[in-house]
Amino acid sequence: MSVSEKNKLVEYYDVAVIGAGHAGCEAALACSRLGLKTIIFTVSVDSIALMPCNPNIGGSSKGHLVREIDALGGEMGKNIDKTFIQSKMLNVSKGPAVHSLRAQADKQNYSKSMRNVLENEPNLTIKQGEVCEFVWEDISNEDNIQYDKQSKSNLNYNQLNSKSNNEPLVSQDLFSYYRNATKKIVGVRSYTGATYMCKAAIICSGTYLNARCLCGEAITYTGPNGLQAATHLSESIKNMGIDLRRFKTGTPARMDGKTIDYSKLSEQKGDDRVIPFSFSTDPESVQKEQFSCWLTYTNEETHKIIRANLDRSPIYAGIIEGTGPRYCPSIEDKVVKFSDKDRHQVFLEPEGLYTDEVYVDGMSSSLPEDVQQAMYRTVPGLENCKIVRNAYAIEYDCINAKQLYNSLQFKSVNGLFAAGQFNGSSGYEEAAAQGLIAGINAAMYILNREPLVLDRSESYIGVLIDDLVTKDNREPYRMMTSKAEYRLLLRQDNADLRLRKYGYQVGLISEEDYKKVCEKETLILSEMDRLKNTFVGASKDVLSYLDSIGSTPLTTGVSLAALLCRPEVTYENMAVIDKDRPSLPSSVTEQVEIELRYEGYIDRQKKQVEHFKKMESRKIPVDLDYDDVPSLRIEARQRLKEFKPLSIGQASRLSGVSPADVSVLLVYLEKGNNR
Repeated sequence: MSVSEKNKLVEYYDVAVIGAGHAGCEAALACSRLGLKTIIFTVSVDSIALMPCNPNIGGSSKGHLVREIDALGGEMGKNIDKTFIQSKMLNVSKGPAVHSLRAQADKQNYSKSMRNVLENEPNLTIKQGEVCEFVWEDISNEDNIQYDKQSKSNLNYNQLNSKSNNEPLVSQDLFSYYRNATKKIVGVRSYTGATYMCKAAIICSGTYLNARCLCGEAITYTGPNGLQAATHLSESIKNMGIDLRRFKTGTPARMDGKTIDYSKLSEQKGDDRVIPFSFSTDPESVQKEQFSCWLTYTNEETHKIIRANLDRSPIYAGIIEGTGPRYCPSIEDKVVKFSDKDRHQVFLEPEGLYTDEVYVDGMSSSLPEDVQQAMYRTVPGLENCKIVRNAYAIEYDCINAKQLYNSLQFKSVNGLFAAGQFNGSSGYEEAAAQGLIAGINAAMYILNREPLVLDRSESYIGVLIDDLVTKDNREPYRMMTSKAEYRLLLRQDNADLRLRKYGYQVGLISEEDYKKVCEKETLILSEMDRLKNTFVGASKDVLSYLDSIGSTPLTTGVSLAALLCRPEVTYENMAVIDKDRPSLPSSVTEQVEIELRYEGYIDRQKKQVEHFKKMESRKIPVDLDYDDVPSLRIEARQRLKEFKPLSIGQASRLSGVSPADVSVLLVYLEKGNNR
């Protein structure tokens, strides 16, 4: 309960967002931009969009997420375009499916810029304070039936209609979707006792719930960077029947850059030509002088110090209760689990324009302070380093996201949504993506519209959320390109073509911006058709061109589209033999080249998607009694009852559900046993 029960302050909002990290910012902006009166709570207004760990946005697969957030109308891409100090496209030596943009951020400017965006949003109120309690009502099936019959006369709903075509985003029965809930959110209460009535709430608590930071034997009960932890809300969450678990993550030390010997390091520069994250950012506006990052390595002396002090590491001493991320291990874990490696990469990354702090990427640790200093000083370039901020591990409360629908609403509580690390994920980009979807769907819930559910075949966001809600993730989840089955279709370069329509439909993308992407798609298709129907033969000009780029000469006529499939041929260098080509923007020609060069592979994946869509379209009634389905194996019956999948496709992805179980379920549904 709150510290003061005498506080009679009551305010009224549509949506309350708890937490102002990357998830909370996107959630609050989405709700407020959709016309809903929104309040966002933070333990400190100075920590809005804080980067408590790595000072960058994007990276392998994460860059895809940022592009998708932008395509849907989110803010992360725009904000990093304004505040980056280095930008680099990763994996350029590989195919376009894994190209991924990564930018070093000025951490302070990133936070200040995002705070400025929030402060200037008309429907959004920022409140510094700790939310300690949810206010809810118990509901019955009859209440849910009444909810389904609500009229759609809400003013905000009418305002939203004027921005979109008001078509359902997912063919799903709202009554079925909400009917299993036993509670409904009606407000939140702060630690000071004030009550904020609301129609929906979004938990974006990050790593703050019951947080404790560990640096060797020293344990502090704070959130990241020594900020106040949220120590009261967990109990209220559990009182609603929601299960919590403990996860942990960690961060490396920050060094005083003046104490680093850069002459011993390998310089890592940004790209000569910067590509922005946001589709609405003018590419010329991001061409600027960039900061360098630096590469060095650990060595056997480093590893020797670590091994000698494992008994003082909270991880190996049994002090840490939470489960850590597999794909972002501490340096202690690297030394123990990869004992055959005689060195590990260490990237030194500047934290901003107006600070000497340097982030030591690759050496996350929870070892004691004295061990940290000895360990870091064995690394070339860091022999005389001084630590500004010690490395630490942080434990916190979160949920198993199987308690959520794909809309990120709790199955048992209408109007309660969750996003970010509270859902068991890790990473700024994963958090922001979930925050945007949770914000959109909180708005859809209030406006009595269908939720926006992106599937695995159309977005990395769809893969991320589907993995969270269908798989029993036992460690912090991290997005990777290998987790996307259709990654050749889900490239970062075509995120606007894939997702702009959804942003427009919900009301976050303007009609003008939507028309631009429609025009872009038309230009791409037209140019692809022209190249397929323009033929060249073994003329002198063509043979000279092919010889100049080291390509095999022609013996017969071919289309320009077929010629473009040769690895030496590019759309740009083919201009010398393509005299009548139209003048097109680079964003169009890039798509033309990729689509034609990989057309066979793309067509194959599109056929796979057709099968996937059939499985996803076969809905399962949420009140289906799996005990009535004959021939289901016991394990499958248990998993299906636990997760309550909404479609055959989702059921097929549950661990413990075999293809034979799916066939049994399909036969049962086909016989009409679904009421």
